[in-house]
Parts: sequence; structure tokens; C-alpha cells
Amino acid sequence: MSPTGIQPKVEGDELTLEPMDDVPVNKITSFNGRLQQFMHRGTVAHSAPSASSTTISQPTNTEHEPQISEHQTEAIISSPRRKKVTPRTASPATTTPRTTRSQSRMATPPSPVSTKRKRIRTPKVPPTPPLAGPATESLLCDTIPPNLILLLVGVNPGIMTGITGHAYAHPSNLFWKLLYSSGITSVRHIPADTYKLPALYSVGNTNIVERPTRDASMLSRAEMDAGVPVLEAKIAAQRPEVVCLVGKSIWEAVWRVRHGRGIRKEEFRYGWQAETENMGRGDGWDGAPVFVATTTSGLAAGMKPAEKEAVWAELGSWVVRRRVEREQSSMVVKDEVVVKDEVVVKDEV
Repeated sequence: MSPTGIQPKVEGDELTLEPMDDVPVNKITSFNGRLQQFMHRGTVAHSAPSASSTTISQPTNTEHEPQISEHQTEAIISSPRRKKVTPRTASPATTTPRTTRSQSRMATPPSPVSTKRKRIRTPKVPPTPPLAGPATESLLCDTIPPNLILLLVGVNPGIMTGITGHAYAHPSNLFWKLLYSSGITSVRHIPADTYKLPALYSVGNTNIVERPTRDASMLSRAEMDAGVPVLEAKIAAQRPEVVCLVGKSIWEAVWRVRHGRGIRKEEFRYGWQAETENMGRGDGWDGAPVFVATTTSGLAAGMKPAEKEAVWAELGSWVVRRRVEREQSSMVVKDEVVVKDEVVVKDEV
């Protein structure tokens, strides 16, 4: 120490804090230098060490205060006890290359996709067997008493008709509406009145096929043809005055059985058929004339309602006229019986 109390100028390289076990005794430290150590202690304790050199700020009088070299790696005295602070060397940063999702997809080779489509096998639904057996028999019964004015012949009973036993029972069927509009019945009856028609109007009912189905198209041609001789036998036994075939398909079946071929388009017509086509002929009886009417099924949309009503009106006018003739003839018979009874009574007197 100089006699004047002024510190000698220290070279810059002597200010470098070397990593030593302790501060040397002869290390000249000014008061300001020690104060700076206390001021930077908190900063060193809370800040993360870096690989770059750390310098301690010096007072404005740089001529007498020590300077910390920038070439120092990292060594700071953090306490007044002059304990060594072990320098923290920053580990070399190992940068891992970042792989993005797009790079990952590009780097990964696409797996081979099979172009062969998998066949999905749908279970085969077995065909619905035809309705047969006691559980599927129709409850509809024929109403064919002798000497009817009109016998109506349908194709076959529908499901609802077979269950209820009432003719043309489905609400969409136009049968009962056409009977009323044509004049065959005086009121519009309900299907439950099926068995009242013979007594009220001398009108009966039967079918060419007895097996009930949801639709007439479910019947085979063989079934239709097989029903023709059965129908002929019913007509021959009960001898109605007129037979009305309710639907074109019935007349086509009768034609196939009689002529051995299908009816041609120019040969078919609705309404009255030729006298040679009468049904039930035999035993000296000329048979019943045939009237072909339109189908009354609600599923058949080939004809307009007005066209159907026109065909049925032709049949209805004949039925009304024939019914009047029968009533008049029955009245004449009753009068004759009354007259005969009166004559017998007079003779006895």
C-alpha cells in the first residue's frame, strides 16, 4: 500500500476473478469494489448463468477501481465471506431437429392400400310361401241360393276379407260404392251386410279362387285357370239369371280355358258378352249371360272412377229393370192365388 493511501493502478488482466479456493490475502479490494459485490449478489442468485462473460459495473472513477474482463467465462463472488462460487458452465445446446406432422407424413412411406373391394354378402331372404293351411283359409262363404237375379264373381278374397268373412272388406275397395251408384242396391251397404244381399236384392257372391292374398296379382295363371270349371259347376247348379265377372282377369281365364289361348286386345270388351259365351250351359239350360265389369280394387288405377261407374251403371240398369219385372210377376201370381182361393170358397158354399 502506498504511503499516500492511493491504490496503485492495477492492470486489466489482474481484475479477472480466477476460480480459486479463496481470495488471496494480498488482493487489493476497495470499499466500492466490495459494495458492488453485495449489490450484484441478488442478481447472480436469481439470474440464470449464461455462457457469455459477466462483468461487474464499476464506479465512475475507473482509474482507481478494478474492471472485470469480458474474457472471463463466469465466476462471481456472492458473499462477503469470499467463498467461491463455482462457475456454471452452460452445457452445449444439443438441438434436436423438429419434425413436423407434414414432414412425418412425407418421411413415412405410404402403406400399400388394397384396391380390392370387400364383398358384403347380404343374407338371402327366403321367398314368402303361399298362404295355405287351416290358419290361412278364408272365412268368406259363398252366397248362391237358387234363382238369383245376379251372381257377382270376384277374383279371390283379400286378407281383410279372409279374416272378417265379409266380401270386399278393405276400405279402399269400391265394390259397395259402385253397387249403390249403379242402382243394384238401394242404399250403400257395409261389408258386414254381405249375407243380406240375396234376401234384399236377389244378388249373390262367389270367387274364382278361394285362396286369400294381399293382391290379385299374387295369383298364378294356373290357379286362375283351375278355378274356371269349378265356377261353371256352381253356375250350372244354382242357375242365376246373369253372371257378372268383377274384373278383366277373370274373363281372360275363362277365355283361355274355353279357347285354348289368350284373348286378343280387339276381342276384349267390357259389358255384355256374346250369347255363345254363356256360363253353366247344360241339361237343357242355355246358361247364364255374362257381363264383364271393371275391377273394384283400390290398387287398380287403369281406369278413371267415372269410367268404372259408366260400366257398372249399364249392369245396374238391367238389374233394376229385372227386379221390377219380378216384383210385378210375383204380384200377378199372388193375385191369381187369391182369385183361385175365392173360387174354391164359392164352390164349397
